[in-house]
Amino acid sequence: MERIQLFTDGACIGNPGPGGYGVVLVGADGRRELSGGFRRTTNNRMEIYAAIAALRALERPATGVLYSDSRYVVDSIAKRWAIGWRAKNWMRTKTERALNSDLWELVLALLEPHDVRFQWVRGHAGHRENERCDELATTAARGRELAIDAEYERPSAARASGLFDA
Repeated sequence: MERIQLFTDGACIGNPGPGGYGVVLVGADGRRELSGGFRRTTNNRMEIYAAIAALRALERPATGVLYSDSRYVVDSIAKRWAIGWRAKNWMRTKTERALNSDLWELVLALLEPHDVRFQWVRGHAGHRENERCDELATTAARGRELAIDAEYERPSAARASGLFDA
């Protein structure tokens, strides 16, 4: 298996607001950077989407570490919370739905062929790759013609149309 280091970060201008993600991949084939953004989303969704973008970039089964400054992202995988939410049909408790289940479903599926451990790093603390990811994510969030985070925007559009009770 290929050995890889994945560095990720998400950013949001306002929360919710325009958001972006940044990824730095370091492996035997060298170093690669990825970024992108959405016109209206949340910081947590961008943190998760950064992990998705990093895992999608793996072309063959890999082993390594995904570094994130998001405790939410790291703990949801390392402490197996997302696996538990999925087992309970995306419920955190009997009455509370797990947030961002659409993205967690993707993360879990993308992790299957890999042996990737999630590791927390302190954000904005001078970690070279984390700082670069932050720069990529922030730049992406400020971009023009950002993509639509359909799952995030759908509930607000449906609520506005009266399909959901407030």
